Amino acid sequence: MCKTSVLMILCVLVFFAQIPNGQFNTYDLTAADERVEDSAAYDDVAVTNLREAAAITTRIHEKPAEIARSLRCYCDGSCPNNASNGTCETRPGGSCFSAVEEVYDESTGLYEEERTYGCMPPEENGGLLMCKVASVPHIHGKNIVCCEGEDFCNRDLQPAYTPKLTTPAPELPVSSESVHTLALFASIIVCMSVFIVVVFIMCLIYKRREKSRKQPRLINSMCNSQLSPLSQLVEQSSGSGSGLPLLVQRTIAKQIQMVRLVGKGRYGEVWLAKWRDERVAVKTFFTTEEASWFRETEIYQTVLMRHENILGFIAADIKGNGSWTQMLLITDYHEVGSLHDYLSTSVITPQKLQLLAYSLASGLAHLHDEIFGTPGKPAIAHRDIKSKNILVKRNGQCAIADFGLAVKYISELDEIHIAQNTRVGTRRYMAPEVLSQALNPQQFEEFKRADMYSVGLVLWEMARRCYTPISNTKTTTCEDYALPYHDVVPSDPTFDDMHAVVCVKGFRPPIPARWQEDDVLATVSKIMQECWHPNPTVRLTALRVKKTLGRLETDCLIDVPMKIV
Repeated sequence: MCKTSVLMILCVLVFFAQIPNGQFNTYDLTAADERVEDSAAYDDVAVTNLREAAAITTRIHEKPAEIARSLRCYCDGSCPNNASNGTCETRPGGSCFSAVEEVYDESTGLYEEERTYGCMPPEENGGLLMCKVASVPHIHGKNIVCCEGEDFCNRDLQPAYTPKLTTPAPELPVSSESVHTLALFASIIVCMSVFIVVVFIMCLIYKRREKSRKQPRLINSMCNSQLSPLSQLVEQSSGSGSGLPLLVQRTIAKQIQMVRLVGKGRYGEVWLAKWRDERVAVKTFFTTEEASWFRETEIYQTVLMRHENILGFIAADIKGNGSWTQMLLITDYHEVGSLHDYLSTSVITPQKLQLLAYSLASGLAHLHDEIFGTPGKPAIAHRDIKSKNILVKRNGQCAIADFGLAVKYISELDEIHIAQNTRVGTRRYMAPEVLSQALNPQQFEEFKRADMYSVGLVLWEMARRCYTPISNTKTTTCEDYALPYHDVVPSDPTFDDMHAVVCVKGFRPPIPARWQEDDVLATVSKIMQECWHPNPTVRLTALRVKKTLGRLETDCLIDVPMKIV
């Protein structure tokens, strides 16, 4: 009963599946009855007519089973075991077949028909399925016909040969409305794309113009160069002249990349570093010099502190990971180096000497002067002026650095802020009143006068490297670079050494006679002698030195210094 139900369902499905094709094939019911014995045969047969399927189903149950017999068939091209007698015998229930197939002939390059004859296995071994392959309508290029009525029944069978055909796909009709709709959508897409591109280009041009418009230029009579992004940031963020906001400083400090070590001293190291591809100088303090770092940071962040002849301050921060602490001071980087290093390898013209001396006096005058107002700037004394604490810029001017010992004075409160620092200044450059401990720390003017003594010694170092022509010759001459008192004290003098030379014996650096033959050298030599006068009250002020040097006639040309081999 189950087999009958399944068979009926399959027949109905096959019927509906072939209705759209409009194809209903017929074949001999009697032959089909003999080939079909169970429902499994119907799973593989492509039934094309509902009337055939019903008749086959009825006869399966009505007709008694016949005894299957063997057939002898004509074989050609498909003989078992490659027999050559042209005869084969089927197994019980088998059939004979005649087949035709399209094959490719390599010698002619054409497709030709090839016919074969032979024995077909019983239907339970797939014989019925292979006999019905040709009934599938979409298969071309091969055909097969089976028979089982008598022996050698396939000798005269000639299945029809249908060559393979390649039919092109039918062209779909395109209406005019579809063409117009497609053109409309294409036009809209193109217009929107062009509009987006135009808007993007306009925004890009606008941003570039805004960026170039907001980037100021450095007012520099010597070089007339353009401000770097970092300098622009400092100028825009520190309207009071006290440096960048603390949060910005810490952000910059975290983004610093150390490049190489450029200097090392008793209190720390100086590194060349990069911030966003811009070179900066990073001064790292030893852990024992926290007071110096704190004091220098405090001085740099003083209101209205920024000046072209004072080292530009960028940021300060303390970094640590639990096992070590690093105190950083980030400033402008000047590739020429310190005045000490510069004078050690280079000689200068009188005009260059005037520029160096004038810029040094200008920066120190800005430090010493108090600016009244809101905001105002307190007066500041450096207390450690020496050639190693003065940097040389590319435009030939000086920039004062290292404010770890600086003193601030606020006249409104009459207060002198002296850092609680165990560090002392450089003994070679100490004024006589400092060496003899006669300086009154309650009088701020005393600190300023001590600075001017040190300035006199630095001017002496500069003047030695200024070359002048020798009379009646075309050659020039200058002295070798030397530190003050190099000929009377050791390389690292003690307090007693300096006190004996400066205070007791009253020695001062010698003044060569050739200095009087040049106007600039003569003026500078006169200034330095007044600056290192043993009586502090007689010494010149920084402002007076600045004005005196400013009156000298110069051509403002920066000569390329000659290197000493």
